Amino acid sequence: MTLSTTIASTPPFSPARRDRTIVALGAVSGGAILLALAHGMTTGAVARGLSERGDIGPWLVLHLVSVIPALPLGGYVLLRRKGDATHRMLGRLWAGLMLMAALSSFGLRGMTGSFSVIHLLSILVLVMIPRGVMQAMRRDIAAHQRTMALTYLGLAVAGFFTLLPGRLIGGWLFG
Repeated sequence: MTLSTTIASTPPFSPARRDRTIVALGAVSGGAILLALAHGMTTGAVARGLSERGDIGPWLVLHLVSVIPALPLGGYVLLRRKGDATHRMLGRLWAGLMLMAALSSFGLRGMTGSFSVIHLLSILVLVMIPRGVMQAMRRDIAAHQRTMALTYLGLAVAGFFTLLPGRLIGGWLFG
């Protein structure tokens, strides 16, 4: 097979290429969050940020405990072989983490004390996860893959939003 036939045989938006691209975005997002956490811990910004905002509360703890493992786990599930028992088990775990992250986000109201645009992603997750599960149960695998890949993309995008100045994790990174 020549290079030209290899390129021609791989559509630009094939599921495998789409998944690799989305996982790369998730890896950058997750890496930036971990960098922010490490930077904030070494400079004392984490402690300062939490003390300025008061008690971190159970919502933030639940949210972080679900989101932090959901980023790498979701990426792994998207990249590994599909359809076997391990895929189903890890997919269920990821779906549970995503639902917990979405639900706990409604307890987080930000600096203004009200909901923000980012909460729309939480609503999307609450729709997309059950939809993706139903698609898998109906054996509509192409739709299931699209739905779960888009849900993971939403997780990566939400991760980037946390890095904005004025947000807790953004403050850990940028001071």
